[in-house]
Amino acid sequence: MPATDAHRPVVLDRREGPFGEVVLRERGDAFEIIANGCFLMDTSDGRSERLLIDAALAGLPAGRPDPSVLIGGLGVGYSLVRAAAEPRWGRIAVVEREQAIVDWHLDGPLGRISGAALADPRTEILRTDLVDHLRTTTERYDALCLDIDNGPDWTVTQDNGNLYSPVGLAACRARLTPGGVLAVWSAQPSPDFERAMRNAGFHAVRTEEVAVARGVPDVVHLALRGD
Repeated sequence: MPATDAHRPVVLDRREGPFGEVVLRERGDAFEIIANGCFLMDTSDGRSERLLIDAALAGLPAGRPDPSVLIGGLGVGYSLVRAAAEPRWGRIAVVEREQAIVDWHLDGPLGRISGAALADPRTEILRTDLVDHLRTTTERYDALCLDIDNGPDWTVTQDNGNLYSPVGLAACRARLTPGGVLAVWSAQPSPDFERAMRNAGFHAVRTEEVAVARGVPDVVHLALRGD
């Protein structure tokens, strides 16, 4: 392949779903997911997606047996893989609303990343919308690790904004066990979202950063349900 073509993206699959268009592309050695024309994530790094899981587990009360985690967004699979690599998690539920993304993992090229994690008996894929799941389920989790957008200030679809609203944060809090951790990925820091988390009744609100090659750092917003 000529050098000029080495970093030109190749479309592997393109689908129109209920929430718009999703595209899987290959660029060199990396895969990219594009949603409604907006770059969502790729496989070039993954440090912040792993931090999402690690920081949530570290924030739980010491000695909590077999904690459960809900991962919002399957994406390229890095968060799921990190969770499955940690034997302390007792249950790993993943909510993904895009059937195409699930298919790319089960039967497509992303399976080389997530195959072992998907086969883990602790793993369950919930094919539904995250906001709807949080609003309607009676399940409670020890940790919510949410990564469905480029962050609270940059949503992929308008409906996703409900997750970061007072109503959405109240639903998150209701789905957590006492002392549970809410972890939210973002492509940039959001002081407004930190305030929203405090206003929703969360405690110990903080932000951890992961430096990127250019621009502002990726971050994970963290908070605890105090009771």
